[in-house]
Amino acid sequence: MKEIVIISGKGGTGKTSIIAAFASLAENKVLCDADVDAADLHLIVDPKINEQHDFESGHTAIINQDKCTECGLCRDLCRWNAISEDFVVDPIECEGCGVCYYFCPEKAIDFPLNTCGEWYLSDTRFGPMAHARLGIAEENSGKMVVLIRQEGKKLAEEKHLDLLLTDGPPGVGCPVIASLGGATAVLIVAEPTVSGKHDMERVAELAEFFKIPAMVCVNKFDLNPDMGQAIEAFAKEKNIGVIGRVPFDPAFTKAMVQGKTIVEFDSRSEGCKAVREIWQTLAKSIDI
Repeated sequence: MKEIVIISGKGGTGKTSIIAAFASLAENKVLCDADVDAADLHLIVDPKINEQHDFESGHTAIINQDKCTECGLCRDLCRWNAISEDFVVDPIECEGCGVCYYFCPEKAIDFPLNTCGEWYLSDTRFGPMAHARLGIAEENSGKMVVLIRQEGKKLAEEKHLDLLLTDGPPGVGCPVIASLGGATAVLIVAEPTVSGKHDMERVAELAEFFKIPAMVCVNKFDLNPDMGQAIEAFAKEKNIGVIGRVPFDPAFTKAMVQGKTIVEFDSRSEGCKAVREIWQTLAKSIDI
């Protein structure tokens, strides 16, 4: 089984539209939406949920007022000032370190697991899909990303499919790191702006650190050709394959509004032609 992870260094570069187009073009694959903080691949592929599970991670202290003697030890030990004068834990401030729980002399503090969100196994018109939804104001440490990738690989094994297409998180933090480990290749989708180039450089360095083969395509290249060429020059300097340019094409937005990929919406559009060429180059490069 091979896994292609599409990442972008920053949000809004168009990676979800591109991976949705790949879903129309690839065969024998499982889709995986690992961008759990702002999952949106489901808006295009319209998954039909087969399994739904709670995702639990981390702990939050809860003081049992019937047992609490208000000795103040928990407040003295709390590094986050998460316990009020009334001996009530603020769940937002609590970092779940557990010091108050372990040292309370009256055993008056409970330390349950948090339910942070939900994860799903679904069917789409393009094949099976593993995806998730993080709860409101919940923190994504990367554990949910790892879980979704694992479930995607299980689906592929069960259904004898040989490709996992993963929509990775933006940025360079823990969720992105969690999306890279063990991947066959990484496609970095960059936009031709100063911030797009800067963030592309950072995520390229991250892929290099983990020794994951990386490739780059520039979306909306024609809006700023000079910056697009600067991105390609950086990629060549770092021995990162440049596998295509995607022009600005309103068909992407029109397709998204209708819940379709650009391949389904207008296969003759310039954007679709560019994405098709990128997919062919990508597939050839990793021998699929």
